[in-house]
Amino acid sequence: MTADPTMARIGQAVELNHGQGRREAARELFAQIWDEIGGEQGDPLHVCVLAHSMADVQDDVRQELMWDLRALAAVGSVTDERVAEAGVPLSVAGLYPSLHLNLSECYRKLGDLDRAREHLRQAQDGIGALGDDGYGRLIKGGLERIAAQLDASPPSP
Repeated sequence: MTADPTMARIGQAVELNHGQGRREAARELFAQIWDEIGGEQGDPLHVCVLAHSMADVQDDVRQELMWDLRALAAVGSVTDERVAEAGVPLSVAGLYPSLHLNLSECYRKLGDLDRAREHLRQAQDGIGALGDDGYGRLIKGGLERIAAQLDASPPSP
C-alpha cells in the first residue's frame, strides 16, 4: 500500500475498473479525485497517473486521447524522487512506454497511423526502463500487439 493517500484512492478506482469491471463507478471516482487535486494544476504525479487511468474508462476514443495527452504532458514534471516518495515501484522513465503505448493505440483507432507509429517508436525506445515483471511484460505485450496491428495497416498517404 502506498503512503500517498491520493495514489491509494486512484488505485481504488483502478480496482473498480480492472478488478470489478465497474467502469462507470471508476470514472465517477476518478472525476471526483480530479476535482480534488485541482485538475491539471495538481501534483504532476497525481495528474499523470489519474489522467492515464481516466483514459482507460472513456467510451469515446477522442476523450481517451485527451486524457492520455494530459498524462504525457504531466509526466515531464514528475521526478524519480516524487515517484519513490509516493511508493510507486517505477522510475519516471518506466512510465513513458505505457503512456506512448496508449497514445499509439488511440491514434491507431482514429486512423492517424503516422502518429500511432511515432508513439509506438517512442514507447519501444523507452522499453529498457521496464523490469521483467508483470507490469513490464504487460506493456511489452501491448507493444508487440500494436506493432503487429500497425504492420498490417497500410502507410498513410
